[in-house]
This record gives sequence, C-alpha cells and structure tokens, in this order.
Amino acid sequence: MGAITINLSLDGGSGAVRTSVLLIFAAFLLSFLFIRTSARLMRSPKVPWWPGSVTTESGLHLHHLVFGIVLMLIGGTLGFAVDESQSPWIELSAVAFGIGAGLTFDEFALWVHLEDVYWSEEGRQSVDAAVIAIAFVGLVLTGAFSANLDTASPWLIVASVAYILFELAMIMIAFSKFRLFHGMLGIAIAPLAWWAAARLAKPNSPWAKRYYGERNPEKQARTEARYGHRRTDRFKDRVRDAIGGRPTALIESSQARAERADPDQS
Repeated sequence: MGAITINLSLDGGSGAVRTSVLLIFAAFLLSFLFIRTSARLMRSPKVPWWPGSVTTESGLHLHHLVFGIVLMLIGGTLGFAVDESQSPWIELSAVAFGIGAGLTFDEFALWVHLEDVYWSEEGRQSVDAAVIAIAFVGLVLTGAFSANLDTASPWLIVASVAYILFELAMIMIAFSKFRLFHGMLGIAIAPLAWWAAARLAKPNSPWAKRYYGERNPEKQARTEARYGHRRTDRFKDRVRDAIGGRPTALIESSQARAERADPDQS
C-alpha cells in the first residue's frame, strides 16, 4: 500500500503549489470552525459577553458571507496575478481564499434559499456543503483527485471533455439527491457517483422536491417509506448538530416538552 507524500516549500516550484493547497485546506477548516463556533456562542445565553453580529448604523445585518466573498475575490485574484516563485504572496493569497471559503460556505444555505435559514432545518445544508468542500480540498491535497485532458488528438480531447462533464453531472445529481457521502467519494471513485445518481432520492432533497411529490407520488411514497425514520439519518443529524448547532425549532420544541413535563420549572 503506497504512502501519500506531501512536499512543502516556501521557495517556489511544485512544492509551493502543494503548500498553497495545504494552506487553503487549513484556513478553510479553521475559519469554518471558528465562525460556526462564534455563531453558536452568540446564540447562547451563557456567554452574553461574546460579540454579536456586524450591523450598520441603519440596522442592516452584514452576513459573514459578505466578508467571505471579498476575501475569496482578493485571494483568487492574487493567486492568478503571482506565480509560485513570489513567496510569500502566493501563500497569503491561499490563506485569504481559504478563510473566505470557510466564511462563505458556512452560509451556504443562505445563498441557496436566498433567505436567512441559518438556524433552521435548511441551515443544516451549510454543514453538509462545508464538509464536502473541505473533503474535496483534502483530496486535491493528497493527490487522490486529479484530472488530465488528453490532447493527442481532437477526438481524444472531445472524449475527455465529455467524460469530465458526465462525471460532474453524476456528482451533482448525487448531491441533489442528498447522496452526499457517495457523491463526495465519487470525485475520486467515479462509479460511486454513478451508483448514487441512479438511486432513489431522499425525501427532503432538492431532486425529490423537483421531480417527486405531485409529479411522481409513487416515488415520493417510496422515498418517505425508505428514508423517513432511518437510524443513519438520525445519526447524521446528530453529527450536524454537534458541528453546527441544533435548529432553533428543535430547541424550542424540546424546551416546550420539558415545561409540560415539569410545569414548576417555568
């Protein structure tokens, strides 16, 4: 079994490129964990001293997604403007891009739903998206994921592009069916993405909402019967809550049940 070797360098060359990817990975992971932890502390009544969100004088709340986009723009532009020999600018651009990506993906559900669903059931999608994105950068870092375009002949170019587009389509379908684990592994092992794309979508997935329901009530009933109350899905929700915090509706529901069970506490 071959070992994975990661060459690091601050002096330019191919090692500097790998170092930049490592810095993106670390900055992405740390910024996502920091901002998610910060948001949870802001919501907690146990730490009222923790600083709140950024709000303008007119009362406009600036989501940290805004700062993330700006940092990604700065980091991405610098990354294209400099080459591997221009240290430490290439490393700084990687850190800026990684921090921006962490801030942006933490509000993934906001730019999908175009409304503030951070502490709702839909807000859990941000945790899923961040985990997938971080795993993707990790695959690139370790060399497990690579894409080569064969330019020996025009037909090979067309075939290579067609295959890459097909693989990307299968991965996107897998993600839209909430087959997140298989879609993520399908980046490196293509047949897993094909298998996930061919499987039944989960009931609350974008694919099910678009193509099941009233359009195909039989499939809607099948997916609800198969995935409605699975232990694995409940376990995944607990993991999401451990990382990103429980949705507000679930917290309020638990508090209401506790008050009904023990009225003296209220």
